[in-house]
Amino acid sequence: MAQSEAATVEEYLAELPEDRRATVSAVRDVILANLPDGYVEGIQWGMITYSVPLEVSGKTYNGQPLGYVSLASQKNHVSLYLMGVYGEREQEFRAEFEATGRKLDMGKSCVRFKRTDDLPLDLIGREVARQSVAEFVAKAKAARS
Repeated sequence: MAQSEAATVEEYLAELPEDRRATVSAVRDVILANLPDGYVEGIQWGMITYSVPLEVSGKTYNGQPLGYVSLASQKNHVSLYLMGVYGEREQEFRAEFEATGRKLDMGKSCVRFKRTDDLPLDLIGREVARQSVAEFVAKAKAARS
């Protein structure tokens, strides 16, 4: 799927073929069940994004809410962007993922997968739950300094 023009999460999900909708919905359910208070679900950059509202984070470098997790259906896979993993947690996350016996296909913060079974959902849930809004904003501000 090319970048979505959907304005809401419901519209985004409705655009997807049934098998892809089931995969994205299952991962979305894990995210929502583990997402700390204060993050907001919406559509940014053509994908489902969980972000810190500007009223909380303050001004960002691009004027957009501070993205924490994003979920997108791409042409050949689904992408899960875990910004809390980027940098200092990346090697630890890679080791934890690979210890589950699943094959990890990952860029800097992007985990690519085709089916829900490709992900250790308990690890994804723990990773999503790892940082409160205050912790994530503080790390983002420290990285910008």
